[in-house]
Amino acid sequence: MFDIDKWQEIFGTISKNKLRTFLTGFSVAWGIFMLMILLGSGTGLQNGVEYQFRDDAVNSIWIRSGQTSMPYKGIQPGKYVQFTNQDYENLGATVPGVEHITSRFYIGGTSLVTYGKEYGSFDVRCVHPDHQFLENTIIKSGRYINKNDLFEYRKIAVIGELVAEGLFKKSDPIGNYININGIPFKVVGVFKDEGGENEMRIIYLPINTAQRAFNGSNRVNQIMLTTGNATLEETEVMSDMIRQKLAAKHNFDLDDKRAVFINNSNESYARMMDLFNGIRIFIWIIGLGTLLAGVVGVSNIMMIVVKERTKEIGIRKALGATPWSIISLIMQEAIFITAVAGYTGLVLGVGLLELVSQNMPESDFFLNPGVDFGVAISSTLLLVFAGSLAGFFPAWRAAMIQPVVALHDE
Repeated sequence: MFDIDKWQEIFGTISKNKLRTFLTGFSVAWGIFMLMILLGSGTGLQNGVEYQFRDDAVNSIWIRSGQTSMPYKGIQPGKYVQFTNQDYENLGATVPGVEHITSRFYIGGTSLVTYGKEYGSFDVRCVHPDHQFLENTIIKSGRYINKNDLFEYRKIAVIGELVAEGLFKKSDPIGNYININGIPFKVVGVFKDEGGENEMRIIYLPINTAQRAFNGSNRVNQIMLTTGNATLEETEVMSDMIRQKLAAKHNFDLDDKRAVFINNSNESYARMMDLFNGIRIFIWIIGLGTLLAGVVGVSNIMMIVVKERTKEIGIRKALGATPWSIISLIMQEAIFITAVAGYTGLVLGVGLLELVSQNMPESDFFLNPGVDFGVAISSTLLLVFAGSLAGFFPAWRAAMIQPVVALHDE
């Protein structure tokens, strides 16, 4: 029940020692304030790093051909490794754990693309339907390349938003034909890509249609695949298996890392997340250490309060006050000071982070600094516990005071 007399006594004690109470509360407020700022800054850095991965699937493996740098079975170094459609089909069929797989064929250089009197130079990528999942391509209108496009060798194109703006202005490009190096392709879709403006100046074509139209034969420049929910260790096994299969097919030494370049995005992403987990743990250690210093200050002040009120406590006990009433009085005061000061620091910290988030210059490496709602709740509960802990030991000491000893205390 709400004991108004007890609260009046607490407020009376606080009002008599305003400076001491302020300094004690400030140390707690500063601790929680710094914890919020550190956590929010860590979140901003993590958001920035994750933003760098926004363009491509993080659970992907990218395979690019190169040149051999080691002799192998009488073949001198310098041989160029040329991927083919067969490599794409073989890896998709024989490597366990492949979720989506695509290959790329490059026409070479930037291509001249025209529509009526409008023209421009754009990057053309010739791919399979699964490429949409590798690049996180978002279709805004129409559709993406599908299997029927490949099966029927359709001359269709999916264009980026900036391509649509440059060639079609404000008109709808869907169903119209664009000419790529003099060959007409029907626009069936418009996409956007979070990778930035360069990614939206791209045109996607069905790979087999492009190979036929631009004398590509069965050549492939790059192969990419996603690994689903595979663990990092499983994706590393997949990478090793891919290298083994390509080495056997193209006759190069398995240890020749320059013959084929394999980039496991799972590994890069996992390393980055491990780094930020370590940073987050470090931030919590620093923040909790600062907060602990404030809580220790509260406990020390409550010890002084108990010392100053020794006679008063002795009189209370002589008049029949129970140990619990003494403990609850001291703990209630400690919790009140800690909770008010801590919540003030919490609000100021979150408020400053929100202010910085809204007014800071745009940056790809530091985005949306803030504190998760769950973290704020946890911090509040931590404050209540810390206040209880700060007041318990002084309260216990006060409850153990013998009335006769307390009344003789000078």
